[in-house]
Amino acid sequence: MKIPAAAHAPRGREGEADVRHIVGVRAEKEGRVLNFQTTDGTLKKNDAVIVHAENGLCVGVVVTQSRAVPLHLLPTDIRSIVRRCSDGDLRTLEQNRKLERDARDFCFGRIRERRLPMKLVGVDCLFDRSKLIFFFTAENRVDFRELVKDLVQRFKTRIELRQIGARNESRIFGGLGVCGQKICCTSFLYNLDRVSVKMAKEQNMPLNPEKISGLCGRLMCCLAFEYDSYLDMKRGMPKCGRRVGIAQGGSGKVIRQNILKGTLAVYTEEGKEVEVEIKDLREPQPLPAPPADGPSPRGPKNGARGQR
Repeated sequence: MKIPAAAHAPRGREGEADVRHIVGVRAEKEGRVLNFQTTDGTLKKNDAVIVHAENGLCVGVVVTQSRAVPLHLLPTDIRSIVRRCSDGDLRTLEQNRKLERDARDFCFGRIRERRLPMKLVGVDCLFDRSKLIFFFTAENRVDFRELVKDLVQRFKTRIELRQIGARNESRIFGGLGVCGQKICCTSFLYNLDRVSVKMAKEQNMPLNPEKISGLCGRLMCCLAFEYDSYLDMKRGMPKCGRRVGIAQGGSGKVIRQNILKGTLAVYTEEGKEVEVEIKDLREPQPLPAPPADGPSPRGPKNGARGQR
């Protein structure tokens, strides 16, 4: 995208570099948060705006506060906001939502009639009604060519059928997680990162699929969101199996880490389990040396061979 000339950019106090005002906007339904340039300094979180998305014009929601960024630090994926949503834009948006509901009902009926092995999840109408996007899930590839013909004949616009995964399906439907709160991908986690079992291990989570899986049946997104924080808190913590000394005296072996509390469970040489804070750790006492004169090895004396 072409960046306007620096001569037209707002300037800060004398001596400061030219800057651009940037806000984060979720430009598509349940989509990624993208950086957008704005000249409206009054924009705030939850404001509706018209933006250029990958598919065309659409309504986005501002999800971050405006921040001034120097020209040399501008993100590479910068885009421009067209305008703040007016009353007319909001009426158009409501009409588009009605069209989406009608399209969803019609598509449901055609899928049943044609007995297609697919599950319709949602419908998205671009702001200018230039395209209808139908999101669906399926275990295998689906031949939906006849379905597309039905939709084009009914709505007289461009039609796109897009297959999505289980994570995006849960994001569209929403729900409550095991914590009792709205699932993260519908409230604040707009960018779905890769989640691995290693992240669960680093956070001392039980490796039980029922405990670490979300509504989508995949590993919970919060494992990736909190992973870096757990690594920071664990930095400097002795690992399990290491000998440490404690302030009360004596030494022991670390058997468990409580990362959030900043404590360790230590099994002492006296056979007790104690909880120790990181600040109370000491250098472990040296292990007693083995006796110098140990028992002689078993076997024949004087190197003689034993008799059968």
